Amino acid sequence: MRKEQRYDKTIEALNAFYPDAETELSYQSPFQLLVAVILSAQCTDKRVNMVTPALFERYPDADSMAMASEQELYELIKSISYPNAKSKNLLKMARRLSEVYKGEVPKERKDLESLAGVGRKTANVILAVLFAQNVMPVDTHVHRVSRRIGLSKNAKTPAETEKQLMEVLSKRNDIALLHHQLILLGRYVCKARKPLCENCPLTECCKFYLSKLSKQKTL
Repeated sequence: MRKEQRYDKTIEALNAFYPDAETELSYQSPFQLLVAVILSAQCTDKRVNMVTPALFERYPDADSMAMASEQELYELIKSISYPNAKSKNLLKMARRLSEVYKGEVPKERKDLESLAGVGRKTANVILAVLFAQNVMPVDTHVHRVSRRIGLSKNAKTPAETEKQLMEVLSKRNDIALLHHQLILLGRYVCKARKPLCENCPLTECCKFYLSKLSKQKTL
């Protein structure tokens, strides 16, 4: 199967399987999405959603969070991964957002990546979800699933996966949707340790599944 054909079949199947895929993080403003994505690094969305209601009730925007103390933020997020580092980053991020960007989440990558706790993946999520820019955020799920399906080849890092995906997807206007679809597939079906291939909509085009099927036939 040619690469372009595999992409087409993957997108067609995922559009049918997850037609309305979106982030599972809870938020009510661009600032709150930014906070939630920062907190979600190496942490589940489910856990983040358990923490953010109280956090956003107390600090709903950049200006209010900028007035917080690091300890106050820590107490509200201490049940998630790396709370010490994340409380420091949230405070620095909120203060810079308040002082430099008037509390508004910027639309440019360089501005987003100037904020504490915001790397390329987080910036890509904000650019794709909030501003409909043609970028592909690659987390561990997208990285793993893309390799298994065959959308990427020998990509050893998320950055390499992103580069390969964008070589094919750069002219599409539905990259944000595909990003969410791949995440949901990786989270609930194409799991890291034990993929549930029998529940997957991509069996006709997935290299991993077709290889496994071929091996079973030779036994």
